[in-house]
Amino acid sequence: MRRQERKPQRLYELVAQFGGEVLGEESTQIFQVAPLDSAKSGDLSFLTNAKYQHQLETTRASAVILDRESAGATGLPRIVCDNPYAYYARVSGLLNPAYAHSPGIDATASVAASAHLDEDVYIGPGAIVDAGAQIGGRAQIGAGCYIGRDARIGASSVMHANGTVYGECIIGQRAIIHSGAVIGADGFGMAMDNGRWLKIPQIGRVMVGDDVEVGANTTIDRGALDDTIIEDDVKLDNQIQIGHNCFIGAHTAIAGCVGIAGSVRIGRYCRIGGSAMIIGHLEIADNVEISAGTLVPKSIRKPGKYTGVFPISDHEDWSRNASLVRHLKELRSRIRTLEQQHKIRSNK
Repeated sequence: MRRQERKPQRLYELVAQFGGEVLGEESTQIFQVAPLDSAKSGDLSFLTNAKYQHQLETTRASAVILDRESAGATGLPRIVCDNPYAYYARVSGLLNPAYAHSPGIDATASVAASAHLDEDVYIGPGAIVDAGAQIGGRAQIGAGCYIGRDARIGASSVMHANGTVYGECIIGQRAIIHSGAVIGADGFGMAMDNGRWLKIPQIGRVMVGDDVEVGANTTIDRGALDDTIIEDDVKLDNQIQIGHNCFIGAHTAIAGCVGIAGSVRIGRYCRIGGSAMIIGHLEIADNVEISAGTLVPKSIRKPGKYTGVFPISDHEDWSRNASLVRHLKELRSRIRTLEQQHKIRSNK
């Protein structure tokens, strides 16, 4: 939607929908949201980090969203609330609604006779809905998507172009599956037999809860025996690999390029930074934050923030430090020997 076509919202209308308090001219019109430093007239901006507070003096935004502690930091019309970032997200969703196709089945789509589609479903060009699949009401299945045999897609869920849900897998309501995501491919299960790999059939499913978002080219493997489970409100970024039989607790968010090996159990309200790697068969407690690039080789039993990254430095400094790390075992033995010698001398 072009800016001139956007229906404006007045501050008092936003507060009526989302709460908060207006200070200043409550009839100020808002067309779009924007950062403080690039906002223009008609934009609503927000402050979530005190280090950017100086930008309130120069911003061209028509109004801003502030927390209660910062309410007096500007004379601009403003909405005061407890969580400015979440408030901005709601306003942005109102001003920038997702595009929805009109219900119907494209002439080039293939829908099996035994598939069941609820009311107001959209099936895009070239999409395939296999036998026994079920598509909930108001779901949107984009161009080139594949919904496997006996799979289920919940009401109001959206699959963008070329997404794949393998047979028997279940997607909850209001899910967003981005392009290239593959849900339900075989897990990496192999057994060595007489010098050759023997494939282990992966007979579990993937079960995805409500309000889950799966990023572009993210893959979630089906279980070997039991199901791989993604609970409600989990948010997965692009290019994540989730191995077979994993369990990811509700409200957990995982950034791009994370690799999670099979049979990992991750708790609720966890946050995992980009490119973190988690070894198989581990347990991660609720409310754990794992920093970007961290290797997790053992279970984490307590909430908290965990980091396992060697910080960047000048190459020569890094080489010297790496050399010291390689010799830590030898240095520890030498220190223990010196401690024992000192103890013997002290006892004489």
